[in-house]
Amino acid sequence: MRLGVISDVHGNLIALRRVLEHLRTQGVDRVVNLGDCVSAPLWPRETLELLQELGAVTVRGNHDRWLGDAHRCATQPTVTFTREQLDDSDVVTLTSLPATAEIVTGVLAVHGTPTSDTDYLLEEAIDDRLCLVTTDTLDRRLEHVTAELILCGHSHLQHVAWASDGRLVINPGAVGAPRYAGNAAPWANEAGSPHARCAIATENHGRWSVDLFALDYDWQSVARRAQSVGRADWAAAFTKGAPRARTPRTNGDPTAPPFA
Repeated sequence: MRLGVISDVHGNLIALRRVLEHLRTQGVDRVVNLGDCVSAPLWPRETLELLQELGAVTVRGNHDRWLGDAHRCATQPTVTFTREQLDDSDVVTLTSLPATAEIVTGVLAVHGTPTSDTDYLLEEAIDDRLCLVTTDTLDRRLEHVTAELILCGHSHLQHVAWASDGRLVINPGAVGAPRYAGNAAPWANEAGSPHARCAIATENHGRWSVDLFALDYDWQSVARRAQSVGRADWAAAFTKGAPRARTPRTNGDPTAPPFA
């Protein structure tokens, strides 16, 4: 079995097309989407249409859930823009996605952790930066999980890790947004790139191999789209080098991670 794993598309239609084109060449049996599908000052409606055509198994991300939050829709520019681009039925579709999904026996898909769409599974915040967790911490976060393979997103950081009992966790990275898109420093100063990221998990006699991909595409077009709707902060994330300008946090919650 070969699973194509995507996450955090964030309305980046051009990056999504590139990733799906790549997965079609890889002979995957199905695609799993780990949420945060359309929220961005980019192409929310068109991205949702393409994802619906794809028919992937999809779990709900925090940004998908926030589209049903009237306060966030009124006060957070990215959520406001996204909501304005969608029909009521689109919002129902996104907010009604399951929080978790068992893809096949032994394979669990989540957005953040098995119990939260805003917490991280493979990382923790230390001094306002994301650091990879220890095995002990990962074991605690998976305490009640029996799946052998856990697929997670949310952090936008591509990584593969083992729990102490050999359970495997895969974060495919973000299809559509660098972690620093739209955020204040120090997040804006993290070295990164706007490549479209995804993963393929291949099962062979009960063991899993993982391929991680960072794909080139026309991200200058993404920057122009963000600029055209008045979001220079997002546009900066898709140009060469990490953006240097400090911009205000846009998620409206000072206790939450700036973007995810």
